[in-house]
Amino acid sequence: MQEPHTRSYYAATAHAYPAFPVLQGETQADVVVIGGGFTGVNAAIELADRGLRVVLLEANRIGWGATGRNGGQITGSLSGDRAMAREFRRSLGSETENYIWNLRWRGHDIIRKRVARFGIDCDLKPGHLQAALKPAHVAELRALVAEAEARGMGDEVRYVEGADLRALLDVPIYIGGVHNRRNMHVHSLNLVIGEAQAAAGLGVRIFENSEVTGITRGARPVVRTGQGRVTCDTVLLAGNAYHHLGRSRMRGVLFPAALGIIATAPIAEDVARAINPQDIAVYDDRFVLDYHRLSADRRLIFGGGTNYSGRDSADIAAELRPALERTYPRLKGIGIDFAWSGRDGIVLNRIPHLGRIGPNIFYAEGYSGHGIATTHIVAEIMAGAITGTMEEFDVFDAVHRLRLPIGNWLTHHALALGMAYYTLRERLT
Repeated sequence: MQEPHTRSYYAATAHAYPAFPVLQGETQADVVVIGGGFTGVNAAIELADRGLRVVLLEANRIGWGATGRNGGQITGSLSGDRAMAREFRRSLGSETENYIWNLRWRGHDIIRKRVARFGIDCDLKPGHLQAALKPAHVAELRALVAEAEARGMGDEVRYVEGADLRALLDVPIYIGGVHNRRNMHVHSLNLVIGEAQAAAGLGVRIFENSEVTGITRGARPVVRTGQGRVTCDTVLLAGNAYHHLGRSRMRGVLFPAALGIIATAPIAEDVARAINPQDIAVYDDRFVLDYHRLSADRRLIFGGGTNYSGRDSADIAAELRPALERTYPRLKGIGIDFAWSGRDGIVLNRIPHLGRIGPNIFYAEGYSGHGIATTHIVAEIMAGAITGTMEEFDVFDAVHRLRLPIGNWLTHHALALGMAYYTLRERLT
């Protein structure tokens, strides 16, 4: 059964658009993309730009999953960068570090160009702070700045503390941070809606409320929904944590984690200017972190405390309010107008999971909390692979994957225990 958007701030303030139709009857395509989030929509754009006939099938509405529920931050963070360095070296050799560094920022360029090309109204803004809460974080952040300076980004990245930090943010629990002017933040649902409309303008046939019920494999796969079917040359599974297709090949790699986010009542203009005068997005440097930013209408969007148990939180607002008020004492007692959850696809080594099931069914998933920029990169890589440029795809496909061959209940509890260990270890260091 199809579901409307979750009751989030994003859904409440999204641009209205004519709903895409439900797939009915039989049709043909070069490529069927399954999933109407950032990966699927942007892969459809990339494929249409290459001249292919594309059908995109979404079980609910465009951006219904994590794409339309996230924190809205576009950053150069790669949570799996250390694992990438080990794994990619087999394929890339001495170019590994350069490739990973460029990967950090490639999604930013794609998004900026896409917004400019299609005139997408999505509150895209520059500026971000990666914040330190204790001295143990400072050395890592200073090293990040040193690398950025060595690679020519010194005019966009700087370490701040003391008065320089307070000029950016009125948050007493932070002792320093990396101010990054290349990173951005965005109304993520409006971004993907604009991208979907752009894809349709390029000839992509988009169908909403068209859940895929099965795929018949073969030289020309047949993708079936409740009311229709598409015969094609190639299929791309782009559903991330929300789809259950192709799991025989993909089982044991990706695990959904529940993300809780709130949006406050609108904040007075003078208070908003006082707590965040440059309108930057923020996350802290902990393993299980908090993240926050102001919306265009001066609400604080605040997320954190990722839940790896597989269960949604019972009261997201009550769980996040203490962290919000500890971070922003000026906002103590403020009303919370929206509270919502989503599911992020976590991969154990934090490297996006790209591969294929047979020669003509591809998949892409597992962004581990860094999805907005990474999905746009992955869409480009997958479109390249589908049209015969395999080099980058092969780098990801060759990664050794740690699989947990146990049931969902045990897996989620194992992950929750592991996250509890890292959280406790961080508190003690």
